Amino acid sequence: MKLSGWGRYPVCETEVQFPRTQEAVSAALREGPAIARGNGRSYGDTALGAPNTLDMRHFNRMISFDDATGTLTAEAGVLLADVISSFLPRGWFPAVTPGTKFVTLGGMIAADVHGKNHHRDGSFRQFVDWIDLMDETGEVLRCSRTQNAELFDWTLGGMGLTGVILRTAIRLRRVETGWISQTTLPAPNLDAAIDLIESNLDALYSVAWIDCLATGSDTGRSLVMLGEHALLAELGKDQSAHPFGTEAKRSLSVPIDFPAFSLNRYSIRAFNSLYYWNGGRKSGESLVHWNGYFYPLDAILAWNRIYGRRGFCQFQCALPLETSAKGLKALLTETSNAGLGSFLAVLKRFGEQSGQFSFPMPGYTLALDFPMGRYTEDLLKRLDDITIENGGRFYLAKDARMSAATFARSDDRVRNFKHMRRDAGLDHRFQSHQSKRLEL
Repeated sequence: MKLSGWGRYPVCETEVQFPRTQEAVSAALREGPAIARGNGRSYGDTALGAPNTLDMRHFNRMISFDDATGTLTAEAGVLLADVISSFLPRGWFPAVTPGTKFVTLGGMIAADVHGKNHHRDGSFRQFVDWIDLMDETGEVLRCSRTQNAELFDWTLGGMGLTGVILRTAIRLRRVETGWISQTTLPAPNLDAAIDLIESNLDALYSVAWIDCLATGSDTGRSLVMLGEHALLAELGKDQSAHPFGTEAKRSLSVPIDFPAFSLNRYSIRAFNSLYYWNGGRKSGESLVHWNGYFYPLDAILAWNRIYGRRGFCQFQCALPLETSAKGLKALLTETSNAGLGSFLAVLKRFGEQSGQFSFPMPGYTLALDFPMGRYTEDLLKRLDDITIENGGRFYLAKDARMSAATFARSDDRVRNFKHMRRDAGLDHRFQSHQSKRLEL
């Protein structure tokens, strides 16, 4: 069947199986090369098997929970949304979360996802105690920091190319409420945004929305949003009635693919100007529902259709701290000059990072969404070059089109990852369209 990631580009041919048991996964692996897939929220061809895809959403049981430590044992196909709905009312929240709750635990492990608190807490791997991983022979290995430790390390960020994740134990964060105490700080340009982020590294959560079409002295103008989990004593009367903010809210939905011309430099410039003005008007402190703070786009079902039938690509890079300001300015200037404004542009600060193949590095990460079109690939190649010139690297969970040569130039760890896969006999059993494209 034809299948794609969340970006709806590229669309690839793959056989899809829906195993319900461990034995069925093993049998599927004997049929030929495959890759595991969660809820399909990686953007490109990461979870598109070449030639077989194992849809793991039937592995969706929560097995046990320790209310003293916040340790959840669950199967890999459990959705983060279900973890939140089950445990937030009991005072627990994910310690690290990406920008959507519609991801599986297995997908979060494979991508070693990061959140708005990486500068403080690191990536998801810091809160994963162990993984049950099926290898190329069908054997299930318990992997942790003390047991099959090297395989554990490669699997966190290994994009499913080390085996099929079946089960895991993760630790949640104790919270008093589900509300976020948010501080919004307008920044007139990129330098001001970086200064604000650097002066607030003690904040638990930190993220900046960037107007990627602003030019001149306004280049990189931003809204920096800091956050902390609100305490019960900080809630007003209305919030205290729903301390975990779990009341159902109606979601909007995009019923059709937007026409290609709807997202252009004029519509995006108008949206960005309005968003920046409105954010400045609401600057200061406020209480924000957890859903709106962490998952604003989840409120719009099928929002990927906004980019039209051709789909979109997300470009996400990480730049080392010493070159971040220069590199970010170059990336934003190139984007603005091209006129292919990004509807979504997000800047986050990364802290220290461990891991054999995880994406983050100490510095900054910038994410930009672009509708696929006539000039998109040319712009993305220029952004690739700027990233590499500034010592940066790329996030495989968002990649849909990078070349093998570009990837190898950007990350010295690629050679070690390829050698590990070859030496362990994994390269012939676990394959995705992305791994073949990047020659992993």
